[in-house]
Amino acid sequence: MANISPRPLRRALLIALRLATGPMTAGLAASALAQVRVPDGPPVDLDALPAVSASAPALPGEPPAPYAGGQIARDARLGILGSQRLVDVPFSVTSYTARAIENQQARTLADVLDNDPAVRSTIGFGDFSQVFNIRGFRLKGDDVGLNGLFGLAPQQLVNVDAVERVQVFKGTSAFLNGVTPTGSGIGGTVDLQMKRAAERPVARLTVNGTASGEVGAHVDLGQRFGAAGQFGIRVNTSAMGGETAIRGEHRRSRDASVSLDYRGDSVRLYADFLYQRQRITGGRPGVFVTGAALPPLPAATYNYSQTWVFSEFENSVAMLRGEYDVAPDWTVYAAGGIHHGNEHGYHSTPNYDGSTGQTTANRLGLRYKSDAAAGEIGMRGRFATGAITHSVNAAASITHVETLGAFNRSRYPTRLYDPPQIAPPAAAAAPRTTGRTLLRSVAMSDTFGFLNDRILLTVGLRRQQINVNGYAYDGGQTAAYDDGVTTPLLGVVFKPLDRLAVYANRSEGLTQGGTAPVDAINAGQVMPPYRAKQIEAGVKYDAKTYGATLALFQITQPSAYTDPVSLIYGSHGTERHRGVEIALFGEPLRDLRLLGGASYLAARQLDTGNPATDGKRPIGVPDWLFNLGAEWDVPRSGGLTLTVRTIYTGRQYVDPANALSLSPWQRLDLGARYRTRIANRATTLRATLFNATNRPYWASSLGGILSLGAPRTLMLSLTTDF
Repeated sequence: MANISPRPLRRALLIALRLATGPMTAGLAASALAQVRVPDGPPVDLDALPAVSASAPALPGEPPAPYAGGQIARDARLGILGSQRLVDVPFSVTSYTARAIENQQARTLADVLDNDPAVRSTIGFGDFSQVFNIRGFRLKGDDVGLNGLFGLAPQQLVNVDAVERVQVFKGTSAFLNGVTPTGSGIGGTVDLQMKRAAERPVARLTVNGTASGEVGAHVDLGQRFGAAGQFGIRVNTSAMGGETAIRGEHRRSRDASVSLDYRGDSVRLYADFLYQRQRITGGRPGVFVTGAALPPLPAATYNYSQTWVFSEFENSVAMLRGEYDVAPDWTVYAAGGIHHGNEHGYHSTPNYDGSTGQTTANRLGLRYKSDAAAGEIGMRGRFATGAITHSVNAAASITHVETLGAFNRSRYPTRLYDPPQIAPPAAAAAPRTTGRTLLRSVAMSDTFGFLNDRILLTVGLRRQQINVNGYAYDGGQTAAYDDGVTTPLLGVVFKPLDRLAVYANRSEGLTQGGTAPVDAINAGQVMPPYRAKQIEAGVKYDAKTYGATLALFQITQPSAYTDPVSLIYGSHGTERHRGVEIALFGEPLRDLRLLGGASYLAARQLDTGNPATDGKRPIGVPDWLFNLGAEWDVPRSGGLTLTVRTIYTGRQYVDPANALSLSPWQRLDLGARYRTRIANRATTLRATLFNATNRPYWASSLGGILSLGAPRTLMLSLTTDF
């Protein structure tokens, strides 16, 4: 099974996507647009409608009812457990809605996660991929889930125009979803749920742009058909391009998606097709730092890139899902999908030596492809034994990812500031297979309900089989292992009041083991999978119009290094993260909505075998994080809302000995939107000024890579419902 390849499916996928994003989409969109009208009345301003705060379960396939203001949902789809009210689960989860995405003018996943006090975003080394730091642990963009499956989401940068929910699960989650394809995500994972046709038709056009020169448009169409509205279609297509606020940087993106669904009495079927293509020219890279000092902080708009730098990536995704109610309280389901990614580009990554003040750069010509297939089958049901209720789940999943790559790399001397222009690298050859990953798992759980479900006890197990084969660009095999691990879950929720829940969990995370480097005695040896262990306790409060959460946690994960005495590579140390998080969301006062919170992380490297690093903080893990966003509907203004958001990130260290650190930084975003009617159409005008003070700051040091915070950017948009 390790040699299973989804390549034969690629042609069918690309044909389906071309149909979905070409004339077929235009025809379907026109048909939907022709019928998108509210019966017996003019079009309705959806943004101006009051938020639904009832806690009754949504209809099958319908998005969950959010808190007042519509920014945060009450429910989320949690892997094997399915759709759950968040007050009923023993985990910390935040689900951001499409309304929050639209009103905040978020374009990528990182823009959405800027709201979360447990998450920070940065970029990868040598490329422009978005990387996320959740509870101090890295989550790679390749490990973001899509509709509950790993390996299928667009890589590098994820645009969110077609996303209905951004679900952030905080903590270890090997039981809920299984292992991520590259093994990151120990501190938390992110799952994206795509937009589907709702009960109310949608026909929405947004024209947007930035003061620096980017211009774009987004069309969102949704309609239900049939006597009972059993058929649904949702189409999203967008394009944007131009010069960013960073000097010399240009970005261009094009996205299209089609989501189809059928809702019968006992059968539900879903099909999703997604295409994204992006190009970054003259992009500003991160700076890798070594030595005894940090580079001077440049202006926020500064760009230390070469003019020939570019990166272009294309992602095509197709997914199917079916659910069948075999009995009133029993459902079986199956889901599957395929993904093809293609990337090529030229990169130049500065390496700054703080001891000498000298800068070199890696010049890289890259070609990269990936093919993935993922699927799951499962069953969930509910029954009672006397006064005790049971919610049982069983599932099996499989994920296969094959990567192909080629590169030409060289190193050259340069300057970090005012760098001389040099010739670009040679184009890379045809890509060859560099890795195959096969993940298989089976899982089961039972949630026991006591005292009319005021006490919910969840126990579960997942058996995960990990098969990884790695290959050098010359074809030689560099890694091979096949290992299995069982990860348990124990969680409890106690609801002394209808609106109050106290919870605790003991869970585990799982990541692929490392490979001994060439300077170790056991060079090439592959370590078994690393198990991270978490204990967490917290409180959730649901006041109907607003909610609040508090979580305390500890996560420990083995760390691997080469022993300086024995020269043997192995799991010798531990990284321990202890923290507390608090969050507030919703509308605590009439016309005033809040979204934010704070977290504190006491992270330590333990038993490292090196007195210089033992007990020190890990690289790139801030101590304090603080977010607070507010929206105020101005009374008697006729539809004016003012917004403000502040983001604070505490001190981060750049090296394992904690000799170098980044100063704390703070960012201020200001905005306004105005709801009105133009030509009898509900219309919303929005303006957001990101980093209003234009203050420069090093945003992150994760992985020893410094990323410069984005400069002041003015985003404008006009949205009309027709």
